[in-house]
Amino acid sequence: MWEKLLDRFLTGMMVEDRLSITYPDGTTRDYGPDTGEFAHLAIADTNALRNIILNPDLGLGEGYMDGQVTPRNCTLDQLLTVIIRNRFKGRLPPWLLLANRARFHARRFIQRNAPRAARRNVAHHYDISDDLYRLFLDEDMQYSCAYFRDDAMTLEQAQVAKKAHIAGKLCLEPGMRVLDIGCGWGGMALTLARDYGCEVTGITLSENQLATAQQRAETAGLPKRIRFKLQDYRHTTGSFDRIVSVGMLEHVGVPNFGTYFGKVGELLDPDGVALIHTIGRSAPPMAHSSWINKYIFPGGYVPSLSELAPALETSGLWQTDIEIWRLHYAKTIRHWRDRFDASLPQIRKMYDERFIRMFHYYLTVCILAFEHQMQAVYHLQLAHRRDAVPLTRDYLFGKTAAPTAKLPRREIAEN
Repeated sequence: MWEKLLDRFLTGMMVEDRLSITYPDGTTRDYGPDTGEFAHLAIADTNALRNIILNPDLGLGEGYMDGQVTPRNCTLDQLLTVIIRNRFKGRLPPWLLLANRARFHARRFIQRNAPRAARRNVAHHYDISDDLYRLFLDEDMQYSCAYFRDDAMTLEQAQVAKKAHIAGKLCLEPGMRVLDIGCGWGGMALTLARDYGCEVTGITLSENQLATAQQRAETAGLPKRIRFKLQDYRHTTGSFDRIVSVGMLEHVGVPNFGTYFGKVGELLDPDGVALIHTIGRSAPPMAHSSWINKYIFPGGYVPSLSELAPALETSGLWQTDIEIWRLHYAKTIRHWRDRFDASLPQIRKMYDERFIRMFHYYLTVCILAFEHQMQAVYHLQLAHRRDAVPLTRDYLFGKTAAPTAKLPRREIAEN
């Protein structure tokens, strides 16, 4: 029965490329035209086959983790590329369309992310072990998209470029009070305090990240300029000249976008500037990945601009600039995966093979999402005043006055 269902599924889905499936009984069938890319998937277990039928995203990922679903005569990249390329082009079975629609509409309930749940979700991914992340991240432990000004850049250089680009958009001056929402292991906060003379408050929900960030500030001799706290953004008070948030909006959840941007507006000084760096979809919203939600980022979600727009519009903030980074994250994660694979001897002393396969699958899926799906990184520059930043992007590239140059404040009738 399950073989017939998958056969019908793939016959309708595969409209380009060629996908071969070896079923648990040893038979092999081919799907799609004999053109384009080729991939071969071996399914060793009937339970794995059933799980793929019931929930392809979750079943395929779990099958790979358990070693019951494996690429044959091709790489995992090639296998998933063929599947992704055909996923939205062919005809999907009615039960899958209904399940995707139900999961999409359920996201407002799944992603409520109340403070206690948000802290638990963060701990699931970020509190597993700093030692693991040190093996594949750059020296500054930047766990977000780097900025490759050219292909020859190393990961370290591209992460430095990312921080410099963000700092430029913040138009910093020494002594400014900066709030870093979702500060991670403290790299951005340390950079803004050390290189730009800012007074930084970093907040995180990860106990591991908090301890590491505090230790790094002590080691750098910056404890008086930086304060790290274990705190939910919803509980933060005060007023800040600048707000930066890198890779945190993806954990907020659809029901909380209004709360998030409203809080940014509340905490931001009337003359202030905020920069929100987030993954986003350059296409209509879709259901989140059930595999990613279960194993990697519980409560996480990649929003479309159409989902963020209402919250931005009611926040009272100007959208002074929106920049879109294409393929930069794919390049970043390829560096991470190369380093992860190179560190397998050490990682095997820390984790079992199922975890290793899970993490490798996670990195690969994310690479391909940025290479083959409508996924990018957005920079949302926000301010209460329309003239809080220069009127063109020239200031970011050294063609006009320094980023700290202020425009004259004018009385504006319309806020």
